[in-house]
Amino acid sequence: MAAPIHVTAEPWLHTYSEIIDVRSPAEYAEDHWPGAINLPVLDDAERAEVGTLYKQVDPFTARKRGASLVAQNIARHLQTHFADKDRDYHPLIYCWRGGQRSASLALVLSKVGWQVTVLQGGYKTYRAWVRRQLQTLPQQFTYRVLCGPTGSGKTLLLHYLHQQGAQVLDLEELACHRGSLLGAEWGKPQPSQKSFESQLVQVFLKWDPAKPVWVEAESAKVGQLHLPPALWQGLTQADCIEVQLPLEERVKGLIAHYPHWIAHPQALKEKLLPLKARYGQARLQRWFELIDAQDWPQFVRELLLQHYDPTYQHGLQRNFNRIRARLELPDLSETTLKKAATYLLEGQFEVGLTGIPALQSPSPSLAWTLRLR
Repeated sequence: MAAPIHVTAEPWLHTYSEIIDVRSPAEYAEDHWPGAINLPVLDDAERAEVGTLYKQVDPFTARKRGASLVAQNIARHLQTHFADKDRDYHPLIYCWRGGQRSASLALVLSKVGWQVTVLQGGYKTYRAWVRRQLQTLPQQFTYRVLCGPTGSGKTLLLHYLHQQGAQVLDLEELACHRGSLLGAEWGKPQPSQKSFESQLVQVFLKWDPAKPVWVEAESAKVGQLHLPPALWQGLTQADCIEVQLPLEERVKGLIAHYPHWIAHPQALKEKLLPLKARYGQARLQRWFELIDAQDWPQFVRELLLQHYDPTYQHGLQRNFNRIRARLELPDLSETTLKKAATYLLEGQFEVGLTGIPALQSPSPSLAWTLRLR
């Protein structure tokens, strides 16, 4: 006997054996419900073929061809993915709008006898929910923002804070970009804006609003991805800790963390070309000469002093001016970073000072300084 097909517009209130996205692989790759699997009833080429028939021939011919392709694909999924599912299996299925594609698979699975739920409105319902969450979720949290010039170890410090149990929002990891001109991850494209936002929602939902979220200062964009307005507002209004590191340690660390640019000097030059309008041909040529000479320490030193550091100071004054503590690191060794993470979590921003709440100073213009040795 066929089981009834359920429909829901609030699937996050229930649990399912599996969440199935029946859209094409390209649609799925752009964004999908985190954890959903892709069992397309039409692949990309088939979907394009049916769409062309609909526009250039007639809807009836398109539906007939589409039904044939959908039947073949569902049969293949039954013989493979669904072959070992027991009778208690109860999936959630969605397509773009909760229409024919999800209904097709739901009908067949219900005929087998499985309890099937279809997402009303499909992916568009999920996407609307993500947008609503991003308007409110970020406002529920208190942020501790790590500021500091490029190469000062902020990202590494976040990793050690995470190891010690802190709630850490690593925007650069989620965005697959280090947030600067040369910050693109080599060979790894950024996710779509929609996928980035889906990941953000899942991260926030796992956290406790009673605990602070540690995050690195970023601009309103990380690479090509925009931060949700509510999150950006929360970051720019948060108390900040400025991480400082000696210039030569920054140079050494950046050379170690960006080997792909050293291995691809021509690509590095092309990436620097947009800076010509700001600094002129002479300075750009100087940087190119250092690249050709493979004088990486001097190249990184000059790029920091002439471009990155002034840019950082401008962004700090404009967006992250609530500095409550400064953390001076001697190096980026594991010992130093572990110790720094411990101090930050315990709120020990000034040796010998006790009874002072974390991140509070006598005046907004003053900050405690901790020098690690």
